[in-house]
Amino acid sequence: QVQLAESGGGSVQAGGSLRLSCATSGRTLSPYAMGWFRQAPGKEREFVAGISGNGESTDYADSVKGRFTISRSYAKNTVYLQMNTLRPEDTAVYNCAAVRLAVSFVPLATTTYDYWGQGTQVTVSS
Repeated sequence: QVQLAESGGGSVQAGGSLRLSCATSGRTLSPYAMGWFRQAPGKEREFVAGISGNGESTDYADSVKGRFTISRSYAKNTVYLQMNTLRPEDTAVYNCAAVRLAVSFVPLATTTYDYWGQGTQVTVSS
């Protein structure tokens, strides 16, 4: 069982930055592909960014390319989402997710991921 815990959410003004973290305890994340997803009120959960299990590949939603960066620390068993130039439309609950997949591939579908964190709220005001 992989338990994930997100942190780093909060409220910022448009143009600001936040860094989200997703950590696990008790198990290494090294063979797991990791994804960040978000869900705004009244909308479907959507893929934001992902990083492959071997760390060689990343992928981003078009809406965040050039503004968000996903990275991982194997030593800290933590995955990060650096979010810059935030916009009001980035407001959502952000969840991290994991699936055991130690190859250079980033799954995009929510149904592919087996483990999910509780989520952290990000609110961007205009």
